[in-house]
Amino acid sequence: MKPTEMLKTLVGFPTVSKDTNLPLIDFVDDWLRENGVEAVRILNDVGTKANLYATIGPMVEGGVVLSGHSDVVPIDGQPWDTDPFELTQNEDKLYGRGTCDMKGFSAIALSLVPEMKFLRKPIHIALSYDEEIGCLGAPRLIKQMKEQIPQPAAVIVGEPSMMDTVTAHKGLSAFRTVVTGYEAHSSQTHRGVSAVMNAARLINWLSERDSHFKDSTPINNGFSPHHTTVHAGVVHGGTALNIISRKCEFLWDVRTIPDGPAANVYSEFQEYCNDILLPTMRSVHKGADIQTTALADVPPMREILDNPALKLAQDLTGNTVRSRVAYVAEAGQFQEAGFPTVICGPGSIDQAHQPNEFISINQMEQGEQFLRKLIRRLS
Repeated sequence: MKPTEMLKTLVGFPTVSKDTNLPLIDFVDDWLRENGVEAVRILNDVGTKANLYATIGPMVEGGVVLSGHSDVVPIDGQPWDTDPFELTQNEDKLYGRGTCDMKGFSAIALSLVPEMKFLRKPIHIALSYDEEIGCLGAPRLIKQMKEQIPQPAAVIVGEPSMMDTVTAHKGLSAFRTVVTGYEAHSSQTHRGVSAVMNAARLINWLSERDSHFKDSTPINNGFSPHHTTVHAGVVHGGTALNIISRKCEFLWDVRTIPDGPAANVYSEFQEYCNDILLPTMRSVHKGADIQTTALADVPPMREILDNPALKLAQDLTGNTVRSRVAYVAEAGQFQEAGFPTVICGPGSIDQAHQPNEFISINQMEQGEQFLRKLIRRLS
């Protein structure tokens, strides 16, 4: 199966993070079995999603892990010109949800499995779930791989990098904050506690922290944006215009530059809640409250120049360009577990999460050349 045919199949599975990824995992499992490869599944706690990993070649040290995620972001509210879950070619571009982020890389790797018959060092294919909502599946995948496979020489995470080598990415902490106020008629603001307006104060506080990091962080550090960022992405609250709102919740995240100034945003946020907002809210109604729950905590990938994964990727691409990225991936988790890790994959992050997401045929071809060189090196 050619890489574009494999990509067409993978895009056809609507593996949005809120839904199951099992049909895609079933397909990959069957494809590997047809090629004489046994895969291992690692289910989530409720059995609705699975990680998958497989070893092609001998069970010896010095192999290479090719890591990708199976899930994609939602299409809700996006103005697509084509069916997001049907691969569509227009001139030199292949359109569809997940084409660049990051089923393109996985499609190339899977399509080349039949050519991995003479490996003297193994290739380990790894697919995780729920990367798009905080790299939630990768930790149990990495834990089992660390226990079950011989130590690999390198992990290549195929996130879109235009086939440049990425040596660092930011860390991610994600949270849900629920503000509980007290309902009253909107004409009697002295009797109620507005959850929406207090949530707005909290979001404004987060915005001010973002501005602080922007102004206080050295610019020329390789990241774009250059600083730790603080962002609120989803807000729900209130029931009617003329009712002082009782509930409001919002989701927010902090993306931290590695080895940068300590960004104790969560603890400072809690201090602001406990010392400033809650006393005022509870002076009107003692039941007012603010509760924050952690949703994800992903470590950054730190740049390590004496890194065999970096040397391998640069040898295969013939390109010594190194870059740092603001997005988050399972690369930091692999690195934290002691695996030499680098990011290198086809496509541009500029297209990720966008309507009419695409990957160019040229990038698919570059990714294929990259992995063919890897196969030859390990054979």
